[in-house]
Amino acid sequence: MILSVNGMAVAVGADAPPEFVAARELLRQRAVEVGLLDAAVEDEAEIDGAIEALLEKEVATPVPTEAECRRYYEQNPTEFESGDLVHARHILFQVTPQVNVPQMRARAEEALNTLLAEPDRFAAMAAELSNCPSGEQGGNLGQVSRGDMVPEFEKALFKFGASGILRDLVKTRYGFHIVAVDQRIPGHRLPFDVVQEQIAARLRSRVEEKALRQYVCVLAGQAEIEGVQLEASESPLVQ
Repeated sequence: MILSVNGMAVAVGADAPPEFVAARELLRQRAVEVGLLDAAVEDEAEIDGAIEALLEKEVATPVPTEAECRRYYEQNPTEFESGDLVHARHILFQVTPQVNVPQMRARAEEALNTLLAEPDRFAAMAAELSNCPSGEQGGNLGQVSRGDMVPEFEKALFKFGASGILRDLVKTRYGFHIVAVDQRIPGHRLPFDVVQEQIAARLRSRVEEKALRQYVCVLAGQAEIEGVQLEASESPLVQ
């Protein structure tokens, strides 16, 4: 596909949207116009560098104020909460294509019944029976947060009230698990000071994106473009 920007033919590759190609050509031509790039240059890295210099020169992106950051923090409280954590252990009875599943389940249930009666034997039985490398550390999984484990396992760990050795086996794609939840650490809201820079970067990125879109609209409003439709405006006050 070929499109034209101010009479300059530009090839569009299979992976590049024509709108992006047209916008980049507008920016390249503007960089040439203001003396940041020689029109004969074809090196992509040099063109990209000139475009970056152009945007830095002509596209204003104000730094978000502390008040703006704090307002975002107050309006989006769930974005800045540390997740719940649990300290957990498990014993895995792995299910593979060669395994007799009913026999494996029966073996796991027998071990679970033993541990419910004698919980102090967990580490020893993990070392003896578990098909997970954690068995060498008594089945210890350390601190686990949401998203660390497969959904079926996570559901059991974070179920309300789950504590100690769970009374039911947990079935996952890997097999049957005996699970012990040893400690819960509830999530909490991170202080504003900790996340202020993160918020500022996020808000600045939004401003930069909007300013760039507006800038390209103005360039498009002053250009002759064929082969693709770009949003255009003759006014710099594009909304």
